[in-house]
Order: sequence, then structure tokens, then C-alpha cells
Amino acid sequence: MSNADTLRQLHQDHLSNYNQQEQQAIELMGLLNKLYNEQDVQVTLFGDTLDTTSVGQILALHQKVALREQDAKSIDIADTLAMVKALAESKDIQAARIDVGQLIANDSDLQAALQSIGTDKGASNGATDVVLYGFGRIGRILTRLLLSQASSAKGMQLKAIVVRPAAAGDLAKRASLLERDSIHGSFAGGVVVDNENNGLIINGRFVQVIYAKDPSEIDYTAYGIKDALVIDNTGIWKDEAGLGKHLQSTGVKKVLLTAPAGGDIKNVVYGVNNDTVGDDTIVSAASCTTNAITPTLKVLNDEYGIENGHVETIHSFTNDQNLIDNYHKADRRGRSAVLNMVITSTGAAKAVGKALPELSGKLTGNAIRVPTPNVSLAILNLNLKTAPASADALNEFMRKVSNSSQWQTQIAYTDSTEAVSTDFVGDTHVGIVDAQATILTDNHAIVYIWYDNEVGYSTQVLRLATQMAGISYTQIPA
Repeated sequence: MSNADTLRQLHQDHLSNYNQQEQQAIELMGLLNKLYNEQDVQVTLFGDTLDTTSVGQILALHQKVALREQDAKSIDIADTLAMVKALAESKDIQAARIDVGQLIANDSDLQAALQSIGTDKGASNGATDVVLYGFGRIGRILTRLLLSQASSAKGMQLKAIVVRPAAAGDLAKRASLLERDSIHGSFAGGVVVDNENNGLIINGRFVQVIYAKDPSEIDYTAYGIKDALVIDNTGIWKDEAGLGKHLQSTGVKKVLLTAPAGGDIKNVVYGVNNDTVGDDTIVSAASCTTNAITPTLKVLNDEYGIENGHVETIHSFTNDQNLIDNYHKADRRGRSAVLNMVITSTGAAKAVGKALPELSGKLTGNAIRVPTPNVSLAILNLNLKTAPASADALNEFMRKVSNSSQWQTQIAYTDSTEAVSTDFVGDTHVGIVDAQATILTDNHAIVYIWYDNEVGYSTQVLRLATQMAGISYTQIPA
């Protein structure tokens, strides 16, 4: 056989193999949709959600896992399909999140895993009305995340968006901003303006748009909304007196702020101190930077102990800065955001102490705003109590943490020598450790963490919102 014939045959073999995988992905998508709609069961692969609408995403995710899971056996889509088929036969399992990657990699028996959860397998989640108060960057990202999922009568239901009174044509502008995003691209779905009912139809679901100057003036029950969770992403009110206005509205049960809060309001980083929430009616999801660094700080402190340290954030510019030099009440932020690196303050280091009391008073912090629109970088400059053997040992520890059931959805890891900030646009992990940049000198460690300060943070907000809404899932494996 000639070299050309060999290459032609190789091409055909690869194409045939890929076509087979595409058919398996299509069958998998049908099963995933059925499990989600009928049993409120969500399936993940090492923490990453399997997209029920994209064959390409499912295949790419399996390829990504094969490259990432160095200490796990290779997982083919056929393995995932077989596991999900077995799962679909377990009709009594309800309200569960099942990581087939972890089950397959650890040679776990699915039926034994299902039996181990006992009576919880009959659990069921109801529906919780959600209102987004504000429709800026975070508000629109939350909308995309909530409504990109397959429709379901359970879980969080986005019912309304509240914005300030505006001129005619506002609805069309709001719809356009949701559909088109200069950073995150086009919305994966359809957005239709319903002028008659003053709302938007997003992926087939009607979302009321309410115009109001103050939270306390709204009667949500007039729009069929009750016992709602309000996610306030305006940042206007940050204390109990201001945020309490939401609770004065008819139809509101709880409030979640997407910014650091003051006073006695708990600043919560999901996965670290969300067990402190309890029945609180007003909770803060802290800041994007606090969320990005706290999980990694926790695992490093648990493993090595942190004596003290400094956190420097290289942060993308935000909407509160000026495009060109102009007056601004804050120091330096009046200078052009797109032309300058701007030194500013950050409360993230101090806020870590609220989520991790054992680190209270041990960290200082500053921020530098830079001329990029999204994705930031936190540099952890730490003095450790117990020194790792080497930078490689520290990296290996973080790699294993990122692959663990506990942290895989929040902490990610990259050792690429080519990674730059735009590679992490849209990454739902709250922080990505860059192994190539890790430095260790004796007990002094410098760890670099990338984070999408919009999507990564919004994903954390929704995790906390889910808990506040009383929505819970049995985790398999635990």
C-alpha cells in the first residue's frame, strides 16, 4: 500500500470513529434531557456540565478530560453513555447530581452508589421564583446561565427583571444587550420582545420586565410572583437598611447581594462558608476576587498552613471607571480605563477573613485595574508554616485538589505554557491555578490564579442562590 493510500485509510478510520462518537453523543443527549426533565437529575463529567444541546461540546469535553485527568483512566464517550443508560434505568432516583467521570475513573458501581444514598433518593425539589434586580453585566450573565439550561418546572425559575424607569424602546435595547455581548459572544438561544406584556421571551420562557425606582414600591404578586429570591446586582444597597427594602416588597422572601456587604450581613463564598447561611433572609455573595482566591487559600491553609501573605489582583477594568479622563469620586479611577494601569484598593484580602476566620488579619491586598475587559489574575504571595518539597510538589497538590470531587467545580488547574487571559473567558470555575507561574523559595510560595470575574463569579452566585432557595441535590459520589 502506498503512503497516499495509508494516509487515506487513516483519514477514513478517524472519520468513521468520530461519526460513531457523534451518534453516541446524540443518544447521550436524549437520555440527559429525559433525566433532567423527568427526574431532576443532572449529570456531570468531572464537575463539567454535559451540554444537552451540543454534540461538539460533549465530544470536546471528553477530549479535554482525557488530557486533564493524568491520574484517572481514559474515559471514552462510550463509557459515559453506558453509565448514563444504567442511570436512566433507575427510575426512583430524584433530585441528584451525578458525576459519571468520578464514578468511572474510580471503578465505582453505579447501583451500589445509588443504594448508598438511602431514603434521599426520593427527594424532590419544587420551583422557586427568582427576580434579578438590575440588568448590568452580572445580571445579564446570570440570565444567560439560568436560561441556557433545558427548561424544567423545578428549581430556580427566572420570573422578572427589575430596572429603572426608561424611555420608549428600552425593552428592545435590553433584549439586544442580552443577545449580543462583546466579550461572551451571541446568546445560545432566542430572545423575543413582548411589548404587549412588557417582557422578554427567552428560550421560550416569559420574563417580566418591571420598571421601578425603589424596591419597596413593587408588588410582585401582581405579576404572579411569590416567595421570590431577589438577586440584587445593582450594588446600590449594601447594608441591612437598604437591602431590607426588598423584603418590604410584596412577594419577596429572601435577598442575595452580588457584592460585598457591610454590617452583620454574612459575606459567603460558596464551598467555604456557605454552611453558615441557615435561615438568613439577606446574604452577600462577596466579591468576584474574594470568591476566586478563598477556595485556593482554604486548601493551601489546610495542607500547609498560612502564616501571612499579600494578595495582588490584576483586574480587568469595570463599568465604574471612565473610558477617558474625567471626574470620579474615587482616587485614580477617573483616569482612562482603556489607556492606563490603575492602582486601586481591594477589600478582597480582608474579606477572606470573613469566610475563613483562621486567616483573619493575616492578608493584605491591592488591585491594579488593567486595559482588558474581562478575566483577571490574582497573585497569592504567601508565607507557609510547612514548606512543600518543591514548586512541583505544590503544583501536584493543587492538580489533585482540582480533580477531587469536593473542588472540581470550583478550582481548576492549567500547566499550559501558552495560556493567556482570553483562554479563560466563559470559564465557570471560580479560579484556575496557573502551574507554570508557581514559585517556591523555602516556605515562601507565590501562586497565580486566573478567573473570569463575570462568569466564574456568577456561577458561584447561582450556587449560593440555589442553597438559599432550599433546592438541594444528592451528590453522587458524595
